[in-house]
Amino acid sequence: MLEGRRILVTGAARGLGRAIAEACAAQGARLVLADIDSAGVQATAKALGAQAETVDLGDPDSIAALGEALGEAGALHGLINCAALATNVGGMGFEDIELELWDRAQRINVRGTWLMTRACAPLLRASGSGRVVNVASDTALWGAPKLLSYTASKGAVMAMTRSLARELGPDRVGVTCIAPGILTTESTDYVPEARHRLYQEGSAVSGPQSAEDVAGTAAFLVSEAALTLTGQVLPVNNGYVFVT
Repeated sequence: MLEGRRILVTGAARGLGRAIAEACAAQGARLVLADIDSAGVQATAKALGAQAETVDLGDPDSIAALGEALGEAGALHGLINCAALATNVGGMGFEDIELELWDRAQRINVRGTWLMTRACAPLLRASGSGRVVNVASDTALWGAPKLLSYTASKGAVMAMTRSLARELGPDRVGVTCIAPGILTTESTDYVPEARHRLYQEGSAVSGPQSAEDVAGTAAFLVSEAALTLTGQVLPVNNGYVFVT
């Protein structure tokens, strides 16, 4: 499905990003993996025979440098924006959120996604079949409480997906968004057990959901066949949230 396609996955050192990288590798993609965790992303890249890069989504210069490095190797067929601030961002009411946390969530999750897409856009256009997959969260669809800085950032990612799809569509670059629920990754270890049970018992397909359950969808969305889905936000949460 992805033979001959060069794909960049951010946040690939562990968790969902690593699972997505593994799914893309299984489909024959040529991978570039990026993360702020240099040692972690190098380990993932070594396991998958991929190229490793270090990037800090909070630093515009770091993102621009990655874009320039990618351009030296030619076209890029896919960008999966998985990197995000997702750990220890909840548990407090909206009145108790510290300004630093709010700003950091928007800087990394929103601005970082925009800048990463901007840096890669010329390469995606040059490929003739570029695809962007933004990773959001279904918390922004159902309005999860005590998580406002994060849900606000992921709601913005969904909105950006729609606008970017229209701006990049004339160049046959597709932009989609996946919105997972709570996954069984280390980034969700801090989430209260009651919230895990809410998903596991309230989904159409009950039980826990792993990162691997989501990764295959992301891999398909960077394929040539996925263009007709451009602009769509897809809840990949075993049926916890339905959208119409």
